Amino acid sequence: MRPFIHDDFLLQSEAAQWIYHDYAKNLPIIDYHCHLSPAEIANNQKYETITEIWLAGDHYKWRAMRALGINEHYITGDAPAIEKFQKWASVVPKTIGNPLYHWTHLELKRYFNIDVLLSESNWKEVWEETNRLLQQDDFRAQALITRSNVEAICTTDDPLDSLEHHDRIRQNDQFKTKVLPTLRPDRLIEIGEEDFIDYLTQVEQRYQIEVTNWDKMKQLVDEIVASFHAKGCRLADHGLQRLPFVRSTTIRLERILSKKRLGEDLSRSEIDQFKTEMLILFAHAYHQRNWVMQWHIGAIRNNNQRMFKQIGKDSGYDSIDDFNLAKSLNGLLNAIDVTDQLPKTIIYNLNPNHNEVIATAIGNFQSGEVVGKVQFGSGWWFNDQKMGMERQLNDLAHFGILSSFVGMLTDSRSMLSYTRHEYFRRTLANLLGDWVEQGLVPNDRELVGQVMSDISYYNAKRYFSF
Repeated sequence: MRPFIHDDFLLQSEAAQWIYHDYAKNLPIIDYHCHLSPAEIANNQKYETITEIWLAGDHYKWRAMRALGINEHYITGDAPAIEKFQKWASVVPKTIGNPLYHWTHLELKRYFNIDVLLSESNWKEVWEETNRLLQQDDFRAQALITRSNVEAICTTDDPLDSLEHHDRIRQNDQFKTKVLPTLRPDRLIEIGEEDFIDYLTQVEQRYQIEVTNWDKMKQLVDEIVASFHAKGCRLADHGLQRLPFVRSTTIRLERILSKKRLGEDLSRSEIDQFKTEMLILFAHAYHQRNWVMQWHIGAIRNNNQRMFKQIGKDSGYDSIDDFNLAKSLNGLLNAIDVTDQLPKTIIYNLNPNHNEVIATAIGNFQSGEVVGKVQFGSGWWFNDQKMGMERQLNDLAHFGILSSFVGMLTDSRSMLSYTRHEYFRRTLANLLGDWVEQGLVPNDRELVGQVMSDISYYNAKRYFSF
C-alpha cells in the first residue's frame, strides 16, 4: 500500500505533478520570517527527545490537545517528556482535517523517514526511533537547517536583544545559511500597555537617548534601526491587533507621553495617535535603509485570563479579530507614502474576510522599479493551511499579480517546520495544475513553471536585500 506521504502528495493532477517536481521541489528556502531561537542555532543545539524539538512551544499542537481533553499537565505542565509524547500521539488520529495531521506526517517522513501514521498503537516505536536519530550530529540544529536546504533565515528580535548569537553564527564559516535579525519593536509602540514606561526606560538606557521631546523619540527610533542595520538586519515586523490611523501633532504627542509617564489613563484616540505616528517614524527609517516592513494584522491575544495568569502569553489562547480595516490601511500607507518614503511592505492578515481589502489596497501603492513593492503576505497562523493558502493565492491572483508574490515563510519556533514550504509549494502547484487542467491558463511548461519557481524562491531572492 502506498504510504500517506508519497511523491505526489496533494498533487491531484498530472499538471500539478510536473509543476511541483520540475519547477519547485529542489529549490532552496528563504525563510524571511520565523521565531527560531538564534541561541539554538549559534549553539548548534542537540535535542534530547522528540518532545523537546516537536512539542515544546508549539501552541498549534497544544490547542488540539486541549480540545481533545488532554490535561494541561501533559501539555505545558511538568509531565515527563515520554508521557507528553504519548498523549500527543493519542491525539494525532483525531486531527483529520486539521493541517496538524499533514504537518505531523510530513515531518516524520522528511526528517526521520518514518512512514507510519502516528497513533496510540505505535507511539513507543516512533518515540524510540526519533530519539535514537536525535542523538546523531545530523539532527543538531545547524544540520537540520542545512538538510532542509535553507539559504536564509530571518529571526524575530526585540530592540533590547544584544544580537550576540547572530554575531557568533556569522563568524561560523562551516555553517552556510545566513541567519539575520528582524527588528520587532512592538513594545515601543504599544503605549497602552502597563509596562510601557519601564520598557521605554530600558530602551533609552540601551541606546543612551533620553526621550524628553518628540525629536528625541525620532532620534531613538533612527538609532535603533541603524544599530540593527549594522548587524545585518534588513527586515522589520510589527504585530498589530488592529491597524491604527489617527494623525497627531508634536505638541499632542509630547502631552500623551507626559500623561503616560505620570501614570494617567490614555484615551483610545491618544493611544492610536501615538501608534500611528510611531509606525510612520519607523517606516521612514526603514525606507532610508532599503528594508522590508512587515505588518501582521488581526490577532486578538491572551483571551483566556485564567490560563494567562497560569502559563503566560504565546500559549495557544489567541484567535482572529474582526474590525474595519480598509480606511485605516489605505490611510496609513498613504501617510507613509506621501513623502515618497514607503518601504517595501508585506501585509499579512489573520482574518480571511480582509483578503480582498488587502489585495486591492496594495495596488494603490505600487511604485518605482520594485516588482511587487507592496505584498499581500502568505496565509498566516490560522490561515497557514491548504484552504487558507488557496484563498490567499486566489484572491491575490484575481485582484493583484500572483506572479510577483514572494511566497512562503515558516513563522515557526521549530527546526522541523521547513516542511511547511513543501506543503505550500505542493498546494500552489496543485492550484496552478487545476487551472491548467480547466483550460484557465495555457498548458505551457515554461510559462507556468516560471511562475511556480519564482513564487517558490526567486521572487524572494530578488525582493530582499540580504
